Amino acid sequence: MSAVLQVPPASAELAVAHFAARLAFETDCSDVAADLGAGADDWVLIDTRSQESWDQGHVPGAIHLPTREIAARAATVVPAGAAVVTYCWGPACNGATKAALEFARLGHPVKEMLGGFEYWTREGLPVETADGITRRPVDPLVAPRGVACAC
Repeated sequence: MSAVLQVPPASAELAVAHFAARLAFETDCSDVAADLGAGADDWVLIDTRSQESWDQGHVPGAIHLPTREIAARAATVVPAGAAVVTYCWGPACNGATKAALEFARLGHPVKEMLGGFEYWTREGLPVETADGITRRPVDPLVAPRGVACAC
């Protein structure tokens, strides 16, 4: 018996609902970078990490708002009802998920950036520090040079 099909796949109808829901809640580094590069201003990018993490580097254009401060400070840095995209360290961290929940509780439409800052940097996207904007080398396991996943 197939290990893959030991649990049968969902029906097409359920699969459509599931994957559409995931896309309603999640975005990825590539789409965030494309929007930032195009000057999109219909959503706000929130870095939910600590001050020390922010200082080590962050996505240019992001707003720094640690998760534990969202309830108290969101109204001062994010327009009411604005769409929000949250990120934290990476896939092994649920900080962006916790932050997304806080923004949803405040009435914001919200998405989480999959991969977080880890995958942002691994894909060789721009990183801002006090010294300016740099790019780190691309990790060929996540973004092979000269090859795009074209998704």
